[in-house]
Amino acid sequence: MIVSVHIADVGPLQAQRLLFRRPKVAEIPGMISAEPAITAPLGTGVPRPALGRIGLIVAWDDDGALDRFLDLHSYGRKLADGWYVRLQPLRCFGSWSALPGLPTKELPIDDDEPVVALTLGRLRFLRVRSFLSSAAPAERDAVTDPAVVASIGFARPLLPRLVSTFSIWRSAAAMRAYAFDSAGSHQAAVRADRATPFHHESAFVRFRPYASEGQWDGRDPLATI
Repeated sequence: MIVSVHIADVGPLQAQRLLFRRPKVAEIPGMISAEPAITAPLGTGVPRPALGRIGLIVAWDDDGALDRFLDLHSYGRKLADGWYVRLQPLRCFGSWSALPGLPTKELPIDDDEPVVALTLGRLRFLRVRSFLSSAAPAERDAVTDPAVVASIGFARPLLPRLVSTFSIWRSAAAMRAYAFDSAGSHQAAVRADRATPFHHESAFVRFRPYASEGQWDGRDPLATI
């Protein structure tokens, strides 16, 4: 299994259409799951959606399935002017039913290799305020970390609800230092979640980015590493 993450500026009307008309997984060869979402910058406190920008998180059988989707499927072609990255799953903390088979033991990666961190959650309605309060310091510390090359938030208010963060790190070592600092804001959020879970299900997944294409805010962030 591989995962792709797509970010495209398509305009408010098209973004709304793509959000409501999510890909029909059963009808797209090689697609395992698809999570369309609105996007918002991280670290700004209360999320402020970018109404014309769509995000898509997809799991695939292989690269060939992704290629066919981008070349032949109408949904994939609408993302053509954006940016996307191909990801190899390395480690999953928690579980995500839409992504079966994620590795629970870390696959080998060098400390100086770039990594992508993806958080996924099905937020409980009654825990929204507590979640935002706990997540804000962790997001702020992540986006200001010099090792973070790019970051964005994904959300979908429709059922099944989704809240997600996506970040590209210059090195696996830097990402681990942030994630596992016992005195840091990220671990504080983890402890709050363990005490009273924010989500019906959640996962923190680490990936190796192995190919990217297009532009996100005028650049390919992985090309700068």
